Amino acid sequence: MKIVEQIKQPIAYEMELFEQKFQLSMASKVALLNRITHYLVNRKGKQMRPMFVFLVAKMVSNGEVSERTYRGASVIELIHTATLVHDDVVDDSNRRRGFFSINALWKNKIAVLIGDYLLSKGLLLSIDNNDFDLLKIISIAVREMSEGELLQIEKARKLDITEAIYYEIIRQKTATLIAACCSLGAASVKPDSKHVETMRKFGELIGMAFQIKDDLFDYGNTQIGKPTGIDIKEQKMTLPLIYVLNHASKKDKNWLINSVKNHNKDSKRVKEVIAFVKQHGGLDYAVTKMKAFQLEALELLEKYPESAYKKSLVLMVNYVIDRKK
Repeated sequence: MKIVEQIKQPIAYEMELFEQKFQLSMASKVALLNRITHYLVNRKGKQMRPMFVFLVAKMVSNGEVSERTYRGASVIELIHTATLVHDDVVDDSNRRRGFFSINALWKNKIAVLIGDYLLSKGLLLSIDNNDFDLLKIISIAVREMSEGELLQIEKARKLDITEAIYYEIIRQKTATLIAACCSLGAASVKPDSKHVETMRKFGELIGMAFQIKDDLFDYGNTQIGKPTGIDIKEQKMTLPLIYVLNHASKKDKNWLINSVKNHNKDSKRVKEVIAFVKQHGGLDYAVTKMKAFQLEALELLEKYPESAYKKSLVLMVNYVIDRKK
């Protein structure tokens, strides 16, 4: 059995019901809107976010979920999908998960309006049901994601990212959404309990490990084969590169910065940068840091009694580290 299916097993019923509720939450009287949202729903990914919501909710409440849990998962998916649709416009990207993006099929104006529509649907789903605590969790995540993106853009211009700033960027850009899923799962069944903060921290740690794993893919691995170097081409500062920059001689540092800034389209030069980072321990360092976040996340789970949901969350933490793409 595939690991994702294994993780999903204890919440298979909830995930199926969630699918139906999520589709209903997108419905509109405008035919064009329904056509586009139908297209979006049928091209979903692994659905890690709702899985986190349901697994955490069931773990902290001995197997219980409520209507609030379903609404919370729907709101997260609505708002996250809105940000992805907008991201594709910003990045001028024509593909999303191997399919055409909304802006590629329907142009930018419609894509931006779809993103706005999904965002408002998410907000109203919470407001109409007085789920203000859940709405606050999600709104903070969206604010942080925007700040993280802008901080990255600001820093990328100068390439002066320290390790501390890098963690701040990935905490906001990537980890904050997974943290929101986990704290929201807990808040949906145990509002105002200590579980809400514990699970927020748990999600944040997984998100940090997840992003470092993504950084490592840029340098290739045994499963994928050749390195991609896409982050270097886009002048993104990743942990392996930051580590090596901070420990390189002045001459090597200048060469690295010059390569990333001025020669990032030269594939031979990008390959040399990748080789340099590997030789000087950049990947080993990033792996060590990733495993430290993983371990911290697993320690937070130890406080909870054994259950199928806890087991799935442990699998999820390990999957984040061991995934092949």
